[in-house]
Amino acid sequence: MPCFRCGARQTDPVRGASPWRRGVRADHQVLICPGCQADRGWANELDRCGACESAALVCRLGEVECRDCGHTREAVRDDLVRAAARSAPEETGDRDLSAEVAAALSRVLSRGPAG
Repeated sequence: MPCFRCGARQTDPVRGASPWRRGVRADHQVLICPGCQADRGWANELDRCGACESAALVCRLGEVECRDCGHTREAVRDDLVRAAARSAPEETGDRDLSAEVAAALSRVLSRGPAG
């Protein structure tokens, strides 16, 4: 999943905690890269908890849950919400991902049998 602001993709993680942050925007789980975190405005673009106004939300199994107070609600899933949740990079990101996947499959499938 790319950063919702700039479209950067995560690379293989190093040991330790990930510098990437999670959040919810338009009832969809999103990631924020370390570069975008340097801009203080990124947190204002995320959904907030209806009970405590925290931005520490996670979206899973059709529910949005606040990690601070535990408040849960059903995630809204309609075409308008999906359109609003799309990140800035448009179709070029999909093509880049397709190329990445094709290259990875080529590397894996071109290897001989393990052993």
